[in-house]
Amino acid sequence: MKAAVLEKFGSVPQYKDFPDPPAGEDDVLIDMKAVVLENFDKVTAAGTHYASKHMFPSFPAIPGHSGVGTLPDGTLVAFGGVQPPYGTMAEKVVVPHQHRNRIMPVPKGIDPLIAAALPASALTSFLPLNWGAKLQKGETLLINGATGVSGKIATQIARLLGAGRIVGTGRDDAGLQKLQELGMDAVIDLKQSDEQIKDAFIKEAGKGYDIVLDFLWGHPTELLLKTIIPREAGFAKHRTRLVQIGQSAGESITLSAETLRTSGLELMGVGNVSPEILLVAVQQVWDWIQQGNLSIDIESVPLKDISEAWNRKTSGKRLVIVP
Repeated sequence: MKAAVLEKFGSVPQYKDFPDPPAGEDDVLIDMKAVVLENFDKVTAAGTHYASKHMFPSFPAIPGHSGVGTLPDGTLVAFGGVQPPYGTMAEKVVVPHQHRNRIMPVPKGIDPLIAAALPASALTSFLPLNWGAKLQKGETLLINGATGVSGKIATQIARLLGAGRIVGTGRDDAGLQKLQELGMDAVIDLKQSDEQIKDAFIKEAGKGYDIVLDFLWGHPTELLLKTIIPREAGFAKHRTRLVQIGQSAGESITLSAETLRTSGLELMGVGNVSPEILLVAVQQVWDWIQQGNLSIDIESVPLKDISEAWNRKTSGKRLVIVP
């Protein structure tokens, strides 16, 4: 079969022949239809992610951890749970029998490309908003790094969940404009000076941010946290639940003691949810897609062009690889 093949950590996958994946009696053979190319694929393949050695214990190997394809009877399914060195950026995939529970039918009427790209991005914000930070109707949400795909989807989901006020940050002018079209109440341009950014954080917070979805980390988050430090002694007057999701602006921050002492700041990771709720969350995302409540910008790329797609920088859209 043809596949995207990695020869070592840090290399760019090449379109090559690769042995068909072996299938045991209870394993499931899937003909691939669509695989979203995510940053997670790139960082694990670079060898810089904590899951890199788990995803790629040996080489050569095929990247891709999930996707959409058809079963032998023609049923369109979304799935995960592949076995290294076989990833999903290939013409065929075998899901081992122990991961059969990670195969689910795609509801009728949903395009395979949308099915591959949208649910994963939606869960990135839906899980922490609904189950991690537990967004309440009317609360104020800040999406730090909102102009990317996940930030745009988070804006849509926050509205569906009843957020009262939504503020987003970003550096892309077109992306900031798109956020306002999606119903975001205010945007903060991170190309401003530090003082201007801090002033904007304070101005747009109103009585305070209840939840922060942080796709950036690094310096922008440091600026944000400085604005929630109380200016008078006493107990915390406002609770801010910050969910750490991405690190596109830096992998570390300087966190002073006073930032936590009486600010009401609570830090949590995006994975701070129970895995048992995943199926419920996915079903809700399917329902929203069918109802036309969620949208995503995508571009289809043939598998044979994987090397070019891998090196391409995109803003505000997902690349979906199709065999």
